[in-house]
Amino acid sequence: MLVAGVGNELKGDDAFGVRAAQMLAQDPRKPRDCEVQQTGIGGIHLVQELMRGYSALILFDAFDRGGKPGDLWLLEPELPQAGDMSDRERRDFFADVHYATPVRALTLAQSVGALPPLVRIIGCQPFDPDSFDTAMHPSVEAALPRAVDMVIKVLETFNGLESRKP
Repeated sequence: MLVAGVGNELKGDDAFGVRAAQMLAQDPRKPRDCEVQQTGIGGIHLVQELMRGYSALILFDAFDRGGKPGDLWLLEPELPQAGDMSDRERRDFFADVHYATPVRALTLAQSVGALPPLVRIIGCQPFDPDSFDTAMHPSVEAALPRAVDMVIKVLETFNGLESRKP
């Protein structure tokens, strides 16, 4: 299982994903078979890591869903199908060679057959997604332990389901 934190540590609340991954890496409840990485804004690194083969992927990320700062969501991403795109649409969609947007990185991973069967995103509502700062809003900072609790529950549930497979 892979848990990855995405975001930009120089953009305040956007650092949520990276900081949550750091917190999870230090948590004694983290399952032994769980790899934790901070991919920051380098989505291509996430795709390369997924090519090693994982049974599950959970991303921590900050994104605006119109909630209150610090609100958390557990989401299953809806990814476009690259095969349904024209050549031009595919080129435009994948034009950023770093794939800084998680959806683009996940779509590329899906296209090359590296996306695990279980993919979830634990997202946090930022206060200001566009500020340039190294400090996060207090509400977003306070959401970090709750996000780690969420990922632990998801991992425990997934491990329970996996252990019941014949």
